[in-house]
Amino acid sequence: MTKANSPSDLKTIGFTPFLYLSDQPLFHVCRDIPIADALAQASDLLYLAKSLTADAAFTQDSDRHAWAAHYLTTMSKAVIDDVVKVLKRRPAQTRKEASPSKTT
Repeated sequence: MTKANSPSDLKTIGFTPFLYLSDQPLFHVCRDIPIADALAQASDLLYLAKSLTADAAFTQDSDRHAWAAHYLTTMSKAVIDDVVKVLKRRPAQTRKEASPSKTT
């Protein structure tokens, strides 16, 4: 792995939408966020969602905890999906590598 492709240099690409309204995404993950920071944020969001789902299990008069947890998990999933897209990207090929080898 070259220095330019080290994990500490990788950033979100911003391709991942979330929270759809009428089949249109309302939000996208922002691009150029270091992936370590993005994953830390996703972890924080998931921790809050976990806490809210525990509250929702014990609260009978309202579903607001469940809806808040739903939106937090949707946001977390989008961040993680965007990071996965960065990590799975194949490095750019040179022209020589991209052309099929000729055998005789």
